[in-house]
Amino acid sequence: MRAIWKGAVSFGLVNVPVRLYSATENHDLSFHQVRRSDGSRIRYKRVAQADGEEVAYKDIAKAYETDDGKTVVLTDEDLASLPNRSSKEISVERFVPREQIDPILFDKAYFLEPDAMGAKAYGLLREALRESDRVAVVTVSVRSRMTMAVLRVREDDDAIVLQTLLWPDEIRASEQLDHLDEVSEPKKDEVAMARMLVDSMSGDFEPEGHVDDFKEAVDALVEKKISGGEVAESPDEGDEADSGEVVDLLAALQRSVDRAKKGRGSDSGAGSSDDGGSSATKGGSSSKTSTKKGSTKKSTSTKSSSSKRSTTKKAG
Repeated sequence: MRAIWKGAVSFGLVNVPVRLYSATENHDLSFHQVRRSDGSRIRYKRVAQADGEEVAYKDIAKAYETDDGKTVVLTDEDLASLPNRSSKEISVERFVPREQIDPILFDKAYFLEPDAMGAKAYGLLREALRESDRVAVVTVSVRSRMTMAVLRVREDDDAIVLQTLLWPDEIRASEQLDHLDEVSEPKKDEVAMARMLVDSMSGDFEPEGHVDDFKEAVDALVEKKISGGEVAESPDEGDEADSGEVVDLLAALQRSVDRAKKGRGSDSGAGSSDDGGSSATKGGSSSKTSTKKGSTKKSTSTKSSSSKRSTTKKAG
């Protein structure tokens, strides 16, 4: 992993040099919008609402909209004049019981790793948190914004976790819900029956047993379409490098694989190209499978499907 921040944790007179790493990654699926007929990507232009004219990036400024709908334009000079809250220090304010932190406040999680010179002090802080069963309330500036956070230690984990917190005014009030007042008080026998149901379904939380079946289904569908040759070669892909827009890396890699497959298909040595194609497909399947930690079932099924495709190609 690559550190996104370097600084130090300070509590009392103790200073712990640390590095910050993102502790989570997002596996949400994203789909491009394309023209159905040929797979050409749909591009969006920045246009002004007033007259519909396209606006160059250099002419775009940030604006703040007030609660009553007024727009205040903020220039680069305005933003530069604001107080700079950047800091390389994680300052511990107090140690509080972990149960006092409502989980609804939790936002982004990061791992803290000590620099070589701070390993001993890091271990001291970690054991202090673990033995006291408390979390350290801190302030930290991540990506130029100062925020609240807590330092905590997960069970059976050697890393200290820094978990940023939402500000209190970012939590919506449940009073905004419309139908809470319609909830009636249950009867005693109903509560007793509900408790029996809870007891019968009780167990330990095992996140590895939960699988993102939608992503698995999408991966399988995409693999099936690629194997069947249902790949659209975008007619305008050559213009993407000059468009000034960020090209999706996964899509670019997929196009490279498709192009390589077509090149091998046009060679005279059909037998050797088929083996290469089968090997490339296995590599792709293995890469996708590795992102599913603890999903042994998926890994096995993916390898099986790759073997079947390889056998089919050789037979053909």
